[in-house]
Amino acid sequence: MTFKIREVYHFEKPGEVNTDLVAEAVTRHIERSSIRDVVVASSSGATALEFARVLKDQARIICVSESAFRKEMGSEWPCMDEKIKAELEELGVIVLDKAPYVLHGGVYDDSQRPAPTAEQAFRDTLYAFGQGMKVAVEVVLSAVNCGVLEPYKDVVGVGGSGRGADTAVVVRSTFPGMVFSKDKEKRLEIREVLAMPLAKKWWD
Repeated sequence: MTFKIREVYHFEKPGEVNTDLVAEAVTRHIERSSIRDVVVASSSGATALEFARVLKDQARIICVSESAFRKEMGSEWPCMDEKIKAELEELGVIVLDKAPYVLHGGVYDDSQRPAPTAEQAFRDTLYAFGQGMKVAVEVVLSAVNCGVLEPYKDVVGVGGSGRGADTAVVVRSTFPGMVFSKDKEKRLEIREVLAMPLAKKWWD
């Protein structure tokens, strides 16, 4: 029997206060693995900038900001700070600031139909692990869907509960339409948890 002992960062509470330690957890994993792609959820770009500065030349960073559908949720859009965006691009970060949401804004999301869609069921299952888990997975799917991240490889996804980062996972990248593919080699897999909060943030 073979096994590995891994260090996982567990935080008492979710939120941006954990961002520095999530970056530390991701850096340590990058140093001991062959993974060189990190997808970071970052509305303004500030969180992605922190990861870009910490990781420097150790990994390719993809920053995924908010979709225009955010306006239907009662929030402002666009969210990306133009100065931060310019700095990210100078550092070689791939910036996606107009990518559509993968798990929100489907045909039936705001309909009168009582039955949940497959996307809603999948999204709510991820929420059970925390807001950051859902976001970390979603941004990887978005990056593949937009053609800036290759599918079917191990990458790190980083998400948070509102601001900053509190969750990081190793994920097999794939297209949204292949999450539950008949081909087992193309399905989404959450391979490892690097960091996550013990208490969860629920959005009503």
